[in-house]
Amino acid sequence: MTISKKARTAARLGAVQALYQFEMEGTPLPTLLDEFHRHRLGAVIDDEQYLKAEVAFFDDVVKGAIARREDIDDLLGNKLAEGWSLKRLDKTMLQILRAGTYELMARADVPAAAAISEYVDVAHAFFQPREAKFVNGVLDAVAKAVRS
Repeated sequence: MTISKKARTAARLGAVQALYQFEMEGTPLPTLLDEFHRHRLGAVIDDEQYLKAEVAFFDDVVKGAIARREDIDDLLGNKLAEGWSLKRLDKTMLQILRAGTYELMARADVPAAAAISEYVDVAHAFFQPREAKFVNGVLDAVAKAVRS
């Protein structure tokens, strides 16, 4: 069965949004996943139709990024420029990097270049090109560390 690229893209964007909500509100994981399954993924919100997401992929990225958060944050912290810390990052940026790092660490079925490109695209939805380049640089360094 082929998996739609658009469904994976929607799953990644949804995962970043779910991780943000988890970070900001502390929504319990089962409640968070249920809310996204029922009301966000593929839903119409403010007259805008959201793409159908690959739910299993969404769940894996969200659950995995939360479960491995300490390892992910350690790895990310080591890839930031001197003088930078995860606390200095915008909260949305941090969730993009966490989701991307989880995928690079745990989803060997996804080519590194594809994962990086997708999270750069997610960054473009929230940030200017400069920040998207930052995502590219950090995730490229993560990929070299975990995929070599």
